[in-house]
Amino acid sequence: MPALLKDIMGWDDRLLARAGVPQYPCLIDQKHIVGELYDIINVPMTVWIDEQGRIVRPAESAGVNDGVRSLDPQTFTMPAEVVAEGKRLRTSYVDAIRDWVVKGDRSEFVLSPEEARRRTEGPDDTDALAMANFRLGEHLFERGHRDEALKYFAEARRLRPDSWCFIRQTWELEQPGKASGPEFFAAVQALGDRHYYTPLELKPSAK
Repeated sequence: MPALLKDIMGWDDRLLARAGVPQYPCLIDQKHIVGELYDIINVPMTVWIDEQGRIVRPAESAGVNDGVRSLDPQTFTMPAEVVAEGKRLRTSYVDAIRDWVVKGDRSEFVLSPEEARRRTEGPDDTDALAMANFRLGEHLFERGHRDEALKYFAEARRLRPDSWCFIRQTWELEQPGKASGPEFFAAVQALGDRHYYTPLELKPSAK
């Protein structure tokens, strides 16, 4: 893994050394169906679902923070303290997952049904309309109607400006490289006091 990607994603050598090759099917969500169902608006985000199908932690930033906003687009480097904090957060999140795997419902990181519902916002009518525009744009783009598709992509972004999945995927279809180019960094910096990643509430739940 390139050093820059390690720094951005918060992976340290210990976590990489423990990484394994998945022995199970991996879903490639090309149509954003999972994203729509679970309200995933950025990556990486995770949803914890237990063996009974209960969502014990709804969609949340997977151990990442806004450190990416300190990335220098010219040198593609981040301050050492930002990198260290990112690795601390990612390690804490992976450790929480491991705790859940071992202890199940006894894990202190499993949310109560009430807390899980509190943290679940769910799509509203505007969000649903944004997804409809995204899907129509995608349909037109795949059939060669690029100019018409871009209109629907733009409307999807307007209706759901907090969805970085919409922004980055539609920008990349508009122009390869745009989703990670100057336009992207300008959009992130334009957030001001708003977050790129919603702060993670990784606190033991009261049961």
